[in-house]
Amino acid sequence: MPHDPIIEPAALPSLGGFRLLDVREPAAFEADHPAMAVRVPIEAWEAAAKSGETSFENVTYWEQAITDLGVGGPRPAVIYDDGRMTEAARVWFILQYFGAEALIVNGGWPAIRGQREPLAQASGLSGPTTFKARPGVGSVGLVDRQTLKADLDSVQLLDARTADEFAGTDLRRNARGGHLPGARLLPHASLLDDGRLKPAGALRNLLSAAGFRAGDHVVTHCDGGGRAALAAAAAVRAGYDDVRAYYLSFADWAKDESCPVVLDPQTR
Repeated sequence: MPHDPIIEPAALPSLGGFRLLDVREPAAFEADHPAMAVRVPIEAWEAAAKSGETSFENVTYWEQAITDLGVGGPRPAVIYDDGRMTEAARVWFILQYFGAEALIVNGGWPAIRGQREPLAQASGLSGPTTFKARPGVGSVGLVDRQTLKADLDSVQLLDARTADEFAGTDLRRNARGGHLPGARLLPHASLLDDGRLKPAGALRNLLSAAGFRAGDHVVTHCDGGGRAALAAAAAVRAGYDDVRAYYLSFADWAKDESCPVVLDPQTR
């Protein structure tokens, strides 16, 4: 079974040392954060992933971005956000894609705030670090628009958006709405229970009810990456071992008129 990307706060001491990464807004980080935590500049990371010059193909850029966090070596990166789980999952996806060992704190900041023991083994910088990227070695791979367009008939698509986005009634900022042909809807909110990702068994049941089967090649997407990353983490936690994320997601798909979309009948 694939390595579970989610860690409960009570299990953190078992790691024996880790790099603690905070993915909250700057004001929230400045107001209160653990002493050893390092803030991920998530706004810069989001923009970089969408830019041609700093996309995931620019390995040198991402090596430096990850090095700047002090990630590397034998200690895993432990990531938390404000409790939404999607932003921590976004950072987890990027780190694991480039070969860093990374874990998402289940429940985020609300689950660890004020707790000393789980965070006692968080490590600060002890000297210069250098991260060497190994793209594609993580438990979740990356798929781009053209590859997915060619492979639509051979993958199982998990759409982690809302029902309105899936139907095409909520366009967000897109010129077109709807969903990818063959996609199955599993909103990211259904994966959570009181701000925590559900246990493996419950997630397996959800994926099975949505039509996914063991051994499926699952590709997750949302509109802009965060929910897709969380859905990918959920699929791995549920035991799926052939998972990729279409990180740029529907916003990237919809802008290409050659990429087909399906509208529910009531939206036509």
